[in-house]
Amino acid sequence: MNTLKEPRQVESRNVKSYLETVDVESGARTVWAEFDELIEAPNWTADGQRLIYNSQGYIYAFDLASKTSKRIESAYVNQCNNDHVLSPDNRYIAVSHHTREDGQSRIYVFPLEGGRPTLITPMAPSYLHGWSPDGSTLAYCAERNGQYDIYTIPADGGLETQLTDTPGLDDGPEYSPDGKHIWFNSVRSGLMQVWRMEADGSHPTQMTTDESNNWFPHVSPDGKQVAYITYRKGDVEPGDHPPNKQVEIRVMSSEGGDYRTLVQLFGGQGTLNVNSWSPDSKQLAFVSYELKE
Repeated sequence: MNTLKEPRQVESRNVKSYLETVDVESGARTVWAEFDELIEAPNWTADGQRLIYNSQGYIYAFDLASKTSKRIESAYVNQCNNDHVLSPDNRYIAVSHHTREDGQSRIYVFPLEGGRPTLITPMAPSYLHGWSPDGSTLAYCAERNGQYDIYTIPADGGLETQLTDTPGLDDGPEYSPDGKHIWFNSVRSGLMQVWRMEADGSHPTQMTTDESNNWFPHVSPDGKQVAYITYRKGDVEPGDHPPNKQVEIRVMSSEGGDYRTLVQLFGGQGTLNVNSWSPDSKQLAFVSYELKE
């Protein structure tokens, strides 16, 4: 079982965090800010002006022009992890928040500019990863009856639908920009690999086959490329994505085929958990780390 899918409190990993972007064509990296605490998982807003990240249980917006951060008001939702996704119209943000009553992750939605949260998934644990392009549906990883599978639910709440039923961990479900597919990662072939299925869960297809553990596929807004994070085989258990490891950010065609290593860095958990493509599909945002002495 993936130990990082157990209930957790706000983390403090004794690291410095570096909010970075990388040019997907040239590989040139830009460090936008250094933080003396843990930050994770930047989302790029549709206007290209802000990066949304989590830190110390809250959600923050980093303004690229002023290089300043502002906490987004979320009332009692103050134990957010690195699973957060923006609505297609960028009016709302959905988060995974560990509720005070039992410490389990549930999905909530609140305005991106701040406001009262709405509970979407009463059942727990539920770990958000995707929002459908038409705004109607959320996709997430959930543990039900001792097994982690992929589910969907109406974005305003309702009954959840189970899409996978496979022993081991299925995780990271994210919609393609045309809404036809859900990309995810699964250990069903032995190592953690990237998969793609129809949006209704049919026709699962393995998209990576190398001897690595590949996590969290993110499709570019133009639908042409997929970025994901890679751990070395033997460095981690296939179902685990821990922090503080030497990892790679890779890109490949959304049609499959060979990958290209874009970035090598010290990171892992928190680096690339959510879709962090720029709106023009030319850059990726991510977080790298440095252990404090």
